[in-house]
Amino acid sequence: MKVFVTGACGQLGFDTVTELWSRGHETFATDILPEAAGLPEGVEYTALDITDAEEVRSVMERVHPDAVIHCAAWTAVDAAEEPENREKVFAINVGGTRNIALAARDIGCKMLYISTDYVFDGQGTEPWDADCTSFAPLNVYGESKLAGERTVSEMLERYFIVRTAWAFGIRSNNFVKTMLRLGSTKPVIRVVNDQIGTPTYTADLARLLADMIVTEKYGTYHATNEDEYISWYDFACEIICQAGLNAKVLPVSTEEYGLCKARRPLNSRLDRTKLTREGFATLPIWKDALGRYLRKLSETMD
Repeated sequence: MKVFVTGACGQLGFDTVTELWSRGHETFATDILPEAAGLPEGVEYTALDITDAEEVRSVMERVHPDAVIHCAAWTAVDAAEEPENREKVFAINVGGTRNIALAARDIGCKMLYISTDYVFDGQGTEPWDADCTSFAPLNVYGESKLAGERTVSEMLERYFIVRTAWAFGIRSNNFVKTMLRLGSTKPVIRVVNDQIGTPTYTADLARLLADMIVTEKYGTYHATNEDEYISWYDFACEIICQAGLNAKVLPVSTEEYGLCKARRPLNSRLDRTKLTREGFATLPIWKDALGRYLRKLSETMD
C-alpha cells in the first residue's frame, strides 16, 4: 500500500512513518520543515504547508496514495489560547485538515485523522464512548480538533478518526521528558492529581494505525495504552520510579497548580472497547510501554 503521512517530524508522525516502512508499505512523509532527519532510508520526504490548498493538491496528486494518515496539527495547547494564535491554530487544524481531506476525496484515497480527548468537556467519571456526540471542548485546541473531526466526517465516506491522549514518543517534548528533566534537577515536583486518563506511547499507537489503515473498518475509535485509568500524579510517580530518580512527587489539584492558560478536562477516560469489537489489537499496558520508552530514550542518548 502507498501511504502518505503528514506531521512526520512530530512524535506520532515519525513513529507512524517508521512503522509503515518496516512493514513494507511505500511510505511518503511530509511536514512543514525543509528537511526531516532520522527517517528510514528510502522514505520520500517532501516539505509541505498543509494550509496551502494548491500545494497540498499538487503534492497529493503527484504521490497519489492509497491512504493518508494525518498527524500534522498545532498541538501547543496553552499557546493556542493566545488571541494572536487562534487564527493560525484553526488554519492548521481545520483549514489544513480540509485541504488534506479534499485532496483525499478527489484522488479517491482513504484518510485517518488523529484527534484528542480534548473534544470532550471532561465532566463526570464515566469513560467517553468512541461514538459519543456530547462534545464541549474547554479550550481552543479542543475546539479546533473537533472542527477538524467534523470536516473529515462531512467530506469523506472512507475515513477513520482516532482519538488519543497523553502521548509520549522519542521525537518532540512531552510529559515524560519533562518529568525526567525535573526529577534530575529538583528535589520536589508538583503534579496534578485530579485529571484522569491513560498515557499513550506513540510507537504503540503507530502499530495500531498501521493495522487500521489497511482495513475498511471505518469510523471513530479511542486508543491509548491499556490498564487502569490514572492521574498525571500517578504517571509522574511511575516515571520517577522506573527512571530511578530521587525526586519527591507531590499531588496537587488543578486549581492549586494554576499555571496553565488552557483549561484541561478532568475526565479524560477514553473507552477503548470499540477496538476489540472491531477486531483490532489493543495497545499494551502503559507501565510496560513506559519501560520500553525509557530504554529506547536511553539508547538514543548513548
